[in-house]
Amino acid sequence: MIDIRLLRDNPDVVRASQQARGEDPTLVDAVLSADARRRSSLAQYESLRAEQKAMGKQVAQASGDEKAALLARTKELAEQVKAHQAEANAAESELDELLYRIPNVVEGAPAGGEADFVTLKHVGTPRDFAAEGFEPRDHLAIGEGLGAIDTTRGAKVSGSRFYFLTGVGARLELAILNAAMDLAVEAGFTPMITPTLVTPETMRGTGFLGAHADEIYRLERDDLYLVGTSEVALAGYHGDEIVDLSSGPKRYAGWSACYRREAGSHGKDVRGIIRVHQFQKVEMFSYCAVEDAAAEHERLLAWEEAMMAKVELPYRVIDTAAGDLGTSAARKFDCEAWLPTQERFLELTSTSNCTTFQARRMNVRERTEDGTRTVATLNGTLGTTRWIVAILENHQQPDGSVRVPEGLRPYLGGLEVLEPVR
Repeated sequence: MIDIRLLRDNPDVVRASQQARGEDPTLVDAVLSADARRRSSLAQYESLRAEQKAMGKQVAQASGDEKAALLARTKELAEQVKAHQAEANAAESELDELLYRIPNVVEGAPAGGEADFVTLKHVGTPRDFAAEGFEPRDHLAIGEGLGAIDTTRGAKVSGSRFYFLTGVGARLELAILNAAMDLAVEAGFTPMITPTLVTPETMRGTGFLGAHADEIYRLERDDLYLVGTSEVALAGYHGDEIVDLSSGPKRYAGWSACYRREAGSHGKDVRGIIRVHQFQKVEMFSYCAVEDAAAEHERLLAWEEAMMAKVELPYRVIDTAAGDLGTSAARKFDCEAWLPTQERFLELTSTSNCTTFQARRMNVRERTEDGTRTVATLNGTLGTTRWIVAILENHQQPDGSVRVPEGLRPYLGGLEVLEPVR
């Protein structure tokens, strides 16, 4: 959640953030009102409690009519104390609920919606297939030719938007993820295999049970949620702890299966494995000091671009607009690879600076000379199943084979070309 002190001291900053996101700015006034009621009730409660304690000493020393009067006043005070305590508790519950509804305060992101991103740079040049003399095929046609992707049997076994990766398809996914993990380890990340089921407290704490709750699978009988990213488990890893950042950020690279309902995406990218219900991902996650968060964000982006270079894809980097940010993100950069058959860019990575939003909810702090304070958290993708889509389409050859990017060859036993199944 956002810092209540920021909201008290600079409500216009939060209102502007709400407006930039396309969210309700009047929530700010509702929070301020609940906060004022809570503080007023607490002040009256504490004043009455102090009088109540003083009255107890007077009652012990009094007698006769004076004592009876004091006892009557004591009874009256007890009722008032109880009432103000109830008012304070109610206002605090309302305040917490309202605070959880306000997304993170935007920091530097352009205003607007999904189409209002700012392109920061282009890297590489898309292939001219017409000049090469052939029409590119989409990733599913290529994958089926390679014996790498089987969506027909995936749907038979599990329903729509499920699939099998077979043969070189399975090997290619493992190559992407192992290359990502190796890069992360080389950069100083601790590798992690994370849980894919988490508690409601963890899911809510990371900001995924608000506007995007319909994306999440829930196991009602067990009251657990399936994660859509290992970010969730890694954000909860140090919950209710004081972390040591004296040597710099604490960085983790989580490998996990991920699950998403893809609610509201009917008819969009339904062919192949672009938008599916289950996939694998390696996710970077960083806990750092607030002052270092912006620089850490740039570092995460640089590691993502290093992975893009390994797979030799033309891509662009965009600064996501405020209205397209997730609840927890104050700013987000995406790396989007060119998809030849659709003549558009497809998101392969994203990295978000969540500032203190998640850590405040999860109660993750660091110790400083001035006491403890909330840390910042950041996350970023290093490799997912979706990368197969861009690799197959961008590196395809006229005969249906696919050239293996040099950065992945060591992870495929030196294989240079993926050959069609004859």
